Amino acid sequence: MYYGDKVKLRAYKKEDIKLAYEYMNDSEVKKLLVNKIPYPMILEEEEKWFESLLNSKDTYNFAIEDLETGKYIGGCGINNVNWLNRVAIIGIYIGDKNYWSKGYGTDSIRTLNKFIFEQMNINKIKLNVFAFNERAKKCYEKCGFKVEGILKQELFRDGKYWDEYSMAILFEEWRNLELSNL
Repeated sequence: MYYGDKVKLRAYKKEDIKLAYEYMNDSEVKKLLVNKIPYPMILEEEEKWFESLLNSKDTYNFAIEDLETGKYIGGCGINNVNWLNRVAIIGIYIGDKNYWSKGYGTDSIRTLNKFIFEQMNINKIKLNVFAFNERAKKCYEKCGFKVEGILKQELFRDGKYWDEYSMAILFEEWRNLELSNL
């Protein structure tokens, strides 16, 4: 388990499945996450995903838990690792909308970054964010991520084409940010 100021990143538990299923079927949450057509998810899909965690290679998933209440509120993880070049691709979601815009996403990303840089010896962390998700983009910028590129009209959502930002942070940038926060 890894602790931030507001969150604990921990392994998923079987009892998280029902809430994860509900979060993944919330239209606002799904709009921010899914890069394909946001069809409703069935409970069995979420259960299969949970079972697949045991066989995952180069993907590491954490449940996000509110430190104060112990409630499971979302998830984050490392979606891919390129060990040769020491690059990791991450993702996050806060599924419980009561925790949106309150610093839980920022604390989760900071905690995940610390784990990746200090425990995995990764040099670069990357992620993608849709242009309409300004809240997430600001969160990533607070955590030191910078836009490296823009994928023009990469996503079709709600009758419109949207850009997707590719963002990243290097170990040295993260370390300098950590030192300036001491």
